[in-house]
Amino acid sequence: MYKKYEMELAGRTLRVDVDRVAKQANGAVLMHYGDTTVLCTATASEKPREGIDFFPLSVEYNERMYAVGKIPGGFNKREGKASENAILTCRVIDRPMRPLFPKDYRNDVTLENLVLSVDQDCAPELTAMLGAAIATSISDIPFDGPISATQVGLVDGEFVFNPTEAQKTASDLSLTVASTKEKVIMIEAGANEVPEQQMIDAIFAAHELNQKVISFIETIVAECGKPKHSYESFAVPEELFAAIREIVPPEEMEEAVFTDDKQTREENIRQITEKLEEAFAENEEWLSVLGEAVYQYQKKTVRKMILKDHKRPDGRAIDQIRPLAAEVDLIPRVHGSAMFTRGQTQICNITTLAPLSDAQRLDGLDETETSKRYMHHYNFPSYSVGETRPSRGPGRREIGHGALAERALVPVLPDESEFPYAIRTVSETFESNGSTSQASVCASSMSLMAAGVPIKSAVAGISAGLVTGETDDDYLVLTDIQGLEDFFGDMDFKVAGTHKGITAIQMDIKIHGLTRPIIEEAIAATRKARLYIIDEVMNKAIAEPRPEVGKYAPKIIQMQIDPQKIGDVVGQRGKTINAIIDQTGVKIDIEDDGSVSICGTDAEGMEQARKLIHIIVTDFEAGQVLEGKVISIKEFGAFLEFAPGKEGMVHISKLAKERVNRVEDVLTLGDVVKVVCLGKDKMGRFSFSMKDVAE
Repeated sequence: MYKKYEMELAGRTLRVDVDRVAKQANGAVLMHYGDTTVLCTATASEKPREGIDFFPLSVEYNERMYAVGKIPGGFNKREGKASENAILTCRVIDRPMRPLFPKDYRNDVTLENLVLSVDQDCAPELTAMLGAAIATSISDIPFDGPISATQVGLVDGEFVFNPTEAQKTASDLSLTVASTKEKVIMIEAGANEVPEQQMIDAIFAAHELNQKVISFIETIVAECGKPKHSYESFAVPEELFAAIREIVPPEEMEEAVFTDDKQTREENIRQITEKLEEAFAENEEWLSVLGEAVYQYQKKTVRKMILKDHKRPDGRAIDQIRPLAAEVDLIPRVHGSAMFTRGQTQICNITTLAPLSDAQRLDGLDETETSKRYMHHYNFPSYSVGETRPSRGPGRREIGHGALAERALVPVLPDESEFPYAIRTVSETFESNGSTSQASVCASSMSLMAAGVPIKSAVAGISAGLVTGETDDDYLVLTDIQGLEDFFGDMDFKVAGTHKGITAIQMDIKIHGLTRPIIEEAIAATRKARLYIIDEVMNKAIAEPRPEVGKYAPKIIQMQIDPQKIGDVVGQRGKTINAIIDQTGVKIDIEDDGSVSICGTDAEGMEQARKLIHIIVTDFEAGQVLEGKVISIKEFGAFLEFAPGKEGMVHISKLAKERVNRVEDVLTLGDVVKVVCLGKDKMGRFSFSMKDVAE
């Protein structure tokens, strides 16, 4: 017999089945939210992994197409590599869970989430987040939970919790908040320029609902939870720290890390490490953890400098942004380009425009999302941090950063009707020392403007950091954190937005949560910084979108035709439309509602294609003057083609004002001539005349 627990959550039933399936995992639950079903398991290795200085946690989110009644596309008809949505969901599960495992724990832990069934009104991603937290909490794996997660929408000015599909479509906000019993531990948001105060209210409304879910989880843990297993601690011995401090006093370490140049600092630390390796050459036990000990010594030094002395490693004030620079049109011949530099972080962004038919097709579990018109891709090569490694294509980090910047810019993009293009922006990381994702937002915003994309307003992003002391009141929020402050600090709070409000948030923390004052202060600090970046830096490089797309970008003519005439334009097996494309060199897209997009770089060819389509869909009328090409000559007259698939005949008697004995005396195949429509003949066919064309 298995145990079943239920609660009402946002108007739907959340059900948790314990001891029903996957009993060999350390912890497992079968989650039901509405008709959404996800199997969530937590497993840990028996022994620690050797030779590592980090906690080896892996999170998987496995989408199965049968969950929405589909057979996967592609040749072999089975699920392949994880979708972008699956990767982003893994990251969003990982971020609130990771800080709650012991820092000195080295056993491999895998949190596996298998999506078995999807109810479009009950998000499988949210169900997996809750399931991962419950499975880990009831397992014997050391974990300082439970946690809960809530999604928040904003429909007609009202907050909606765990919104349905229809509510998501109408919502101005897509917010996910994870909480512990006391604090907020993770925030992820996309928004249509939502004001800061409204965002804060939404975060803490979600935090309040999370508390009810946590109480529900605690009931399950009390009845089904296993005792936590003991483990081998990999904490650095205190005696080693004492020995290090004797050889390298705190003042020397401060001097080593107190520089704004990353390479200089790394060289200083390398020399210190060498000195310590020599000193401890006889002690193999200490040598094995020396790297971790030096890291922690750096961390303590940096944190003390910031928190107690209000000194940052590069000498900046607490709310000071690193030197900024912005420029556009860096790269010739592309459709749009811009570069944004913040200290030692430098992003070059390139925009490419294409017809809507080049939008990305999506084959996922969300049945409403079948294509993506705006794509933002982010690349992070090894040279950007002065390292060497082979390129293996985008990893989870690259996909996550690209998605975050994409989310930040979607709210300001023009509608398809206003700007009928698919848009791809690519952020190339030239240099990296903290918050490249937010530099990507700034560079993309300028690059889109340079490409002539009529975005509603400029978007900038900035990251705030945090250093905490012993109590909740002992903290310092830092504006524009560099890499070192991110590594050794407690938070990376990324916020992007416009003058009006926030468009995206992503919050990563390493501690057990944030209080409301910290979140409010971080959001206020990022607003001040982003407005400065827009007004004082980005606007000076490019203040508004260019009136037209660039010289090398494709141009698009839009026209509307009667949907009943689509078949005439396409022709049998595409014969007509392909003939127009071959003749004019353009690309043509036709939607079911009759909207036609003609895309090309040659204005003459595009106009010709427009005329041809117009002729095909327009019924002939008496008096209409047309231009046609002679395609066939008979004894009684000549047949003309006005557009692919659209033909008419000129009778021999209508070729010239004088008598014509042979059609060949006046016309030859391939001639292009002007004719006037005479209306229908006795048999109901349209007839044309050359001799009646007005001079």
